[in-house]
Amino acid sequence: MLFFALHGSDDLGRAMAAAGGFAVAEHEEREFEGGEHKARPLVGVRGADVYVLHGLQGRPGASANDRLCRLLFFIAACKENGAARVTALVPYLAYSRKDRQTKPRDPVTTAYVARLFEAVGTDQVVTLDVHSITAFQNAFRCRTVHLDTRALFADRLAPHVVAGPVAIVSPDGGGIKRAQLLKEALEARTGQQVDFGFMEKRRSAGVVSGALFAGDIEGRSAFIVDDLIASGGTLLRAAKACRAHGAAAVHAVATHGLFEEPALPLLSDPALDGMIVTDSAAPFAVAPERFAGKLEVLSVAPLLAGAVARLAGGGSIEALLQP
Repeated sequence: MLFFALHGSDDLGRAMAAAGGFAVAEHEEREFEGGEHKARPLVGVRGADVYVLHGLQGRPGASANDRLCRLLFFIAACKENGAARVTALVPYLAYSRKDRQTKPRDPVTTAYVARLFEAVGTDQVVTLDVHSITAFQNAFRCRTVHLDTRALFADRLAPHVVAGPVAIVSPDGGGIKRAQLLKEALEARTGQQVDFGFMEKRRSAGVVSGALFAGDIEGRSAFIVDDLIASGGTLLRAAKACRAHGAAAVHAVATHGLFEEPALPLLSDPALDGMIVTDSAAPFAVAPERFAGKLEVLSVAPLLAGAVARLAGGGSIEALLQP
């Protein structure tokens, strides 16, 4: 097995290697005038089972499109040089939110990204907590492996459940299933009841609306659960609703911390006591000091390393994900 971590995913790659007990294979990336680039393995890949790590979150100097193109070219180079199998490890999969037409002639970009991976010969795509599992699985014709972070967050939140009443809140109808699964994992882990709430959300032309809130969260610590934090608008709206309905404390829980520029007011708003995210999209676009002590980061390196070990050795992914 050969494991590569492309530039920009180096820190997570080293953490994965340490957690899984394998090495990071050497590769070269070069930049050329005009924005062109090349990447190639510096070790032989013929006949090898290759795993390539690269998150597709956009960052200054490296947009989501740049990172996607670099990953695709590297996969193609491995296949061109005889790799027996290439697995793309994509902690954050760009364009996964655009998985259906919401307006006439809209692109279904998730499906187009899938075709690009298939075109360069990708054998497997592994990702974390996509926006819609069904859309992700249906978009790809190659094998897909979806990893969820439920067990990771259940471990972190269990002490809160033991300490006092807790409510899990979905910020919109589309995230209800995700939030319910975390609620059930917490109840199974602690043997205590965890309450539940959710908000209505409608989005049109980037404007979010909807004020319906369902669930009794008064006097409880509310944890708003979502797949990602981008602009923070959905999250802040849900946090303010939780406060209005009597929550004793409000925290956000999300796998992917994208933290786009509009999210900056979120970091200082008193409606939100704190945020728990993973390092799936690290390093973050926002400087650490801007978080004012509100951010806690959990590592997905052991989860991803465990997935690599099982895929390489024929082990069970299902067993890895048990909460």
